[in-house]
Amino acid sequence: MATTRLAKLPQLLERKIYKTGQTRGADDDEIYQNRVSRSSTVLIPYQCWTLCVKPKDGPKMYESGFIVLVSPTDYFSNPNITAELASKGLTLGKNALVFYETREQWEANHPLSLRWKPATNRLEPLGGHYVARISATTAIKNGGKINKGFELTSNKGAGIRVYEYASSTTIAKCWHQLEALFWLCNDSGNVALSNGMTPEGIAARKAATLDHCKQSGLLDLEKLIKKRILNSQGRTVCPLCLDELSAKGFFSRMAQAEGRVVLDLTITQLNLFHIAELRYDALNHQPYNLGWGHHHCNVVVKDSGILQTLEWMREIVNRNIRDGHLPEENRAS
Repeated sequence: MATTRLAKLPQLLERKIYKTGQTRGADDDEIYQNRVSRSSTVLIPYQCWTLCVKPKDGPKMYESGFIVLVSPTDYFSNPNITAELASKGLTLGKNALVFYETREQWEANHPLSLRWKPATNRLEPLGGHYVARISATTAIKNGGKINKGFELTSNKGAGIRVYEYASSTTIAKCWHQLEALFWLCNDSGNVALSNGMTPEGIAARKAATLDHCKQSGLLDLEKLIKKRILNSQGRTVCPLCLDELSAKGFFSRMAQAEGRVVLDLTITQLNLFHIAELRYDALNHQPYNLGWGHHHCNVVVKDSGILQTLEWMREIVNRNIRDGHLPEENRAS
């Protein structure tokens, strides 16, 4: 969609949509990169290689390559591991690494005794044979943490979780569809106006966005309704509770309990919501699987999926009714 002459979205909303093309956060002591593009180098556990060998999204290859992580247990217990890896197109140091996660693994097959170097490159050749992320412990002498490979500030993290991957093309499609969902909130025009846009800018950008999505196959209302992203009136709803969303939630910070206020809290009331959860056997960051939902509802669902979460909620409600903890007058509220 050509946007050079269109009015810009309010900064907070524009940034919110842009960040949906990035991965979730990662701590310094994790193997993953922190908040980078979903098209970055992917890390694939060896046991998941068959499921993830080719991305089910766009081109047949991962845009920024991949690294397969082999556990020391799998690597050192198999005398034919080199041939097994080769049969799958994998070579240690080229597109695969041994990944140490426990001190027992580290001591049993110490990389120094093998004359191995920690990897330094995300693209082949990887510059080494292994990577390590081992937590510190006070149970033994010299039990400090062991971070080897991709631990420098300028090169932190080996890649992203493979199930978070999306091609650049898919990311762009998601951006357009997610903006359209903002405009399909009943009060989006008034909210955009109160956040700095002009009536003319709102009208032009909304029309251009919705038209682009229609022309690109990103605004199939029947499909969006079936996916719990829109309601039958074509308005944006939370995929879990199905409550119609107010565009104000894109700009309003989460309410905080008295006495537990965090001054730099940046979490807004509405966040990105995956309809089908992210998992290894499917790349689910794609159009028609993304909506906007309440932060609280997102936290409840976590990685369980909407339907499984609803079944769990039904069991809880039924038990409370059965045991008399849900008073009659509250059942319909």
